[in-house]
Amino acid sequence: MRNKNEERILMLNVPHTRPSSDQLRAGLDAADPATLMLVLVHLTGEREWLERARPHLRGPMSYQEFMPEELRRAIRDRLYDVLSEGGPFAAEPDDALLREMMSVAAGEPMSESYIAMMREDLNLDSLNARALRWRNEPSAEAKQACDVLIIGAGMSGIFAGIQLQQAGIPFRILEKNETVGGTWFENTYPGCGVDTPNHFYSFAGEPNHEWSHFFAKRNELWQYFERVTDKYDLRKHISFRTEVIEAAFDQASARWHVTVRRPDGSIVTHTARILVSAAGILNRPRLPDIPGRDSFKGPAFHTAEWDKNFDWKAKRVAMIGTGASGHQVGPAIQPDAARLMIFQRSPHWAVPNPNYFLGVSDGKKWALANIPTYLRWYRFQLFWGFADGLHAALQRDPDWPTPERSLNEVNERHRIFMERHIRKEIGDRPDLLEKAIPPYPPYGKRILIDNHWFRMLTRPNVDLITDRIAAIEPDGIRMADGTLWECDAIVYATGFLAMKMLHPMKITGREGREIHEVWGDDDARAYLGITVPAFPNFFMLVGPNTGLAHGGNQIFMAECQVKHMMLALRDMLENDYRTIEPKQDVHDRYNEKVDELHRGMVWMHPGMTNWYRNRHGRVFAISPWRLVEYWQMTSNFERSDYLTQ
Repeated sequence: MRNKNEERILMLNVPHTRPSSDQLRAGLDAADPATLMLVLVHLTGEREWLERARPHLRGPMSYQEFMPEELRRAIRDRLYDVLSEGGPFAAEPDDALLREMMSVAAGEPMSESYIAMMREDLNLDSLNARALRWRNEPSAEAKQACDVLIIGAGMSGIFAGIQLQQAGIPFRILEKNETVGGTWFENTYPGCGVDTPNHFYSFAGEPNHEWSHFFAKRNELWQYFERVTDKYDLRKHISFRTEVIEAAFDQASARWHVTVRRPDGSIVTHTARILVSAAGILNRPRLPDIPGRDSFKGPAFHTAEWDKNFDWKAKRVAMIGTGASGHQVGPAIQPDAARLMIFQRSPHWAVPNPNYFLGVSDGKKWALANIPTYLRWYRFQLFWGFADGLHAALQRDPDWPTPERSLNEVNERHRIFMERHIRKEIGDRPDLLEKAIPPYPPYGKRILIDNHWFRMLTRPNVDLITDRIAAIEPDGIRMADGTLWECDAIVYATGFLAMKMLHPMKITGREGREIHEVWGDDDARAYLGITVPAFPNFFMLVGPNTGLAHGGNQIFMAECQVKHMMLALRDMLENDYRTIEPKQDVHDRYNEKVDELHRGMVWMHPGMTNWYRNRHGRVFAISPWRLVEYWQMTSNFERSDYLTQ
């Protein structure tokens, strides 16, 4: 029989083959001291390290740690002894200690609400911790009768496939592209990458210890999803180059009939008990409605449809749009372009991050892969720094004296920090400062990470143009004042048709009700962002009000949504329902709460424009919740919230 310490070693995933002393020392030296301190407390229960480190941690990020070198060395030496000797290891931290550890890690007090979520993530077998647990497992025949069609093989479709496969429920994924990855396959523009740290922006159960950079570029991200797909042998379940045209629910058979266009152009119909949309919302490019757009004689394309044969070297390039993709494309092509003309409707707030351009050292990779619980605590620090830790900055304080520039004390502090950075980067260019500093409060549009954008604006071959565009002509862009900006190519960094959710598919539920008619005027709504009344057995991943605007991790949201869907399927199978859909009043109350919360948040700031809101001003795309709140809501399935037959 194993003793308690041996069982603890297995649970902590301590390597059976102990590393050499040099290897362990090198890994500890490369790892972040604050994260190592959390590991040390976790493994030993020695709470005094929290007290010693607390005064020197101003936040969760590595660059917010200011411990004296003597303390850093003491942490590394103590952890070296614990790991090289193989223990003994303490029991799992109790709730009080775990909460204190999270508070010190975040640099601010944490509520009890994070304890259960953190325990799930501290489970070394994180994927199985998220897997469906049957209460009364149905027969194989019953599972086969609950077949699933998934639209889209992006990150959420892949995760849904993994979970269904583990539960033994048959599924098919219909993907319009020739391979997996969704947006990370489709977007190939120069500089394309992620603005959430990769060690957080990945499946919790499929960490990648080999990220080359803390913020990886497109190729590495796409390859990650390719590897996960192959690890779980999902390709045999995927029909590539197969585009869904429409889907209709047949009430008599309680099945969805899904019409698709196959690679050869033929039209066929599939049927399934369950239909899942994993199509996302940022996948249909939006081109600006500018007169004469089609008259331009040179190359012109959207960033999401980048012309791989386009050579911008020594070319005069006009770029319309300065959102996330524009901030990545601009600095990538500016050094080689003859001239880069940037047409800006409104500026964006961008925050500097010392890790944005850094590579991950071999020692850090080793630490992430081999030091017990190190990755999990590192992920929590990233979670707080890039998600819930920012939530307070989004809330409107009705008594705040300067609402035109900020919302509350935290929001004002963030504004001062970012404005100071912009002034430092731009220097003595008052003409640029006037154009580059946003007039609205921080987070009114998605916050960006400064990709050397501001210093790029000062380069002699860059023009930042904020006047109104009147038309596009064969030779360039004509402004309202008559000025013609001649160019050789036009890049549209103008975002996506987010308001056209599920577009251009036609989804018809009970009694012939088409979902776009139900939503009306681009006003998508769903219960938990997942299910819609009168659309039985239909689930959306990355549906209405589940996007993230201030930061966070869309993969996390998708994992929450898949978990809730699997709980619904469990209830359906174990109780032999034919159909399941949310009750109308439950759906309506949830959306009323969503709207109420949004009314007190930054995106509803007077005069604020962003793609989160529809033409009536309602926020339809993004979530008002802290991530932990959404995790709590989706971790439970209340049968009383649903109609079942």
